[in-house]
Amino acid sequence: MSALLCLGIAGNADAWQRDSRASASPESTRVLRDVSYGADPRQRFDIYLPAKPRQAPLILMAHGGGWRFGDKDSPGVVGAKADYWVARGYVLVSVNYRMQPQAAPLQQARDVAHALAAAQRAASGWGADRERVVLMGHSAGAHLVALLAAAPELLREAGATPPRGAVLIDSGAYDVEQLMRRRHPPLYDRAFGADPETWAAASPYARLSRQSLPMFAICSTRRPDDACAGARRFAERAEGFVARVEVLPQPLTHMAINRELGEPSAYTEAVAAFLRSIGVR
Repeated sequence: MSALLCLGIAGNADAWQRDSRASASPESTRVLRDVSYGADPRQRFDIYLPAKPRQAPLILMAHGGGWRFGDKDSPGVVGAKADYWVARGYVLVSVNYRMQPQAAPLQQARDVAHALAAAQRAASGWGADRERVVLMGHSAGAHLVALLAAAPELLREAGATPPRGAVLIDSGAYDVEQLMRRRHPPLYDRAFGADPETWAAASPYARLSRQSLPMFAICSTRRPDDACAGARRFAERAEGFVARVEVLPQPLTHMAINRELGEPSAYTEAVAAFLRSIGVR
């Protein structure tokens, strides 16, 4: 079921600025921008549609940025993913959510859940199938997606039907409680604060259960902190609940592991195989 799992640290603003590759999409893609799923200006998403979608599978993508930065159109968020999946008939929805300090990570996860509920309501109008959906996220966005996949009750509370599974691209916060009790970068203090109850509520590790969704966790092996050791614990705990967590270590940087998903590679094909295995094809 699970193999190696490697935690990735959430990117900071400078890292996002250094990654200058712009978002792209196939020439045949139609884009609906800034569609509202809530009252706040950040509660918007963009929809990337193939030329003739018909009962299309749907990917809902949450950007990274350390819970404080980032955007649905930041470099690397859509780009090659649209080149690959939209060209193959998928609908791709790229989601914004409220940032800190306005919203804590648990509230941000609930924003993503509400975005999924809105996408499912609108899916038939886009030519998409609301039943064949996968969540995807990078960095901080991968933490939010992992939290929703570990605790699908958060999705139901938002009016969403739990998707088939989730793809986690280099998350840095699976076991939030352990993370906060050991030496860690200040970014995590800003994200999760000092309250142990808050840590547990926002921890995918703590919220795993027999209801958890299938997950495919991708991790960077280019990190100096051996974050994969902690990630393996997440996968092993999932096994105890008979929850499916598959893992793919990659020799790519934290930014490249997101940017290069969708480019021709065994990496992209492995993610595509996971989507097929959960019926999102």
